Amino acid sequence: MKIKIMLVDDHQIVLKGISFYLSMQPDFELVGEAYNGKEAVEKAGEWKPDIILMDLNMPVMDGIEASRLLVERHPGIKILVLTSFADRSHIVPALQSGVAGYMLKDVEPDQLAEAIRSAHKGNVQLHPDIASSLVEVTLPAADARGGSVSFDARAALTPREQEVLQLLAKGMSNKEIAGALTVAEKTVKTHVSSILSKLGLSDRTQAALYAVQMQHAADN
Repeated sequence: MKIKIMLVDDHQIVLKGISFYLSMQPDFELVGEAYNGKEAVEKAGEWKPDIILMDLNMPVMDGIEASRLLVERHPGIKILVLTSFADRSHIVPALQSGVAGYMLKDVEPDQLAEAIRSAHKGNVQLHPDIASSLVEVTLPAADARGGSVSFDARAALTPREQEVLQLLAKGMSNKEIAGALTVAEKTVKTHVSSILSKLGLSDRTQAALYAVQMQHAADN
């Protein structure tokens, strides 16, 4: 079954270039093109894509707001940001909106295609340059204290949960983690839920980002 893709970008040349390349992939089906976030939100229900490639800086409605609305209304659709902005003021709000990953437009075409395939499987996708931009970012906690997740919070995780967290950071799905650790997929789901609860995070993307931050903190 082909992966249904929707493209959202206000630059026609960029849009047509990406569209041409993706149309050459045998496992992709382009179901529609939108030129701003508002149109993307309006058309998603009609076109029913599996993956949306979302630009950020667009007229009428930007990609971050559009992503928030799409995640709320169509939780089954995975959104992969594709933008020129590599600064944290764009990266963090985008990831916190619930997108499945963040890629830059300088990515090689084949890498973009693989990122789409991996995101479709439920993996978190980050451009190679993005992790270094997030070293000093602290994700907001979801608890009533209104505090933030610190690196010391990892002490609350069991050794197995720390293993699962590291595999999440590599973009592995629950099924892949289960295979790597030789446990049941249901067990992995339980560990992921526990990790999110203990760290005060809302989704796998934030957990993966936290693991990336933790690794950078340990290395520096």
